[in-house]
Amino acid sequence: AVQCALNRPAFFAERLYYSMKGVGTDDSTLIRIVVTRSEIDLVQIKQMFTQMYQKTLATMIASDTSGDYRQLLLAIVG
Repeated sequence: AVQCALNRPAFFAERLYYSMKGVGTDDSTLIRIVVTRSEIDLVQIKQMFTQMYQKTLATMIASDTSGDYRQLLLAIVG
């Protein structure tokens, strides 16, 4: 809760990273964050993600998902 209050984009960037890190994807977390933050602060989250992990959110989504699911997430992320 403290991390979220101090730096919201970093909080969500970290959650997105760990939803896709390793074997398998935590689809519910990935979808929930991308969709709910898309009209609020997704631009800042994408910038923080790149700063923290040296790869773009779109690149990680593209490598970790497939099909229409990938296309939809990438369309939202931009």
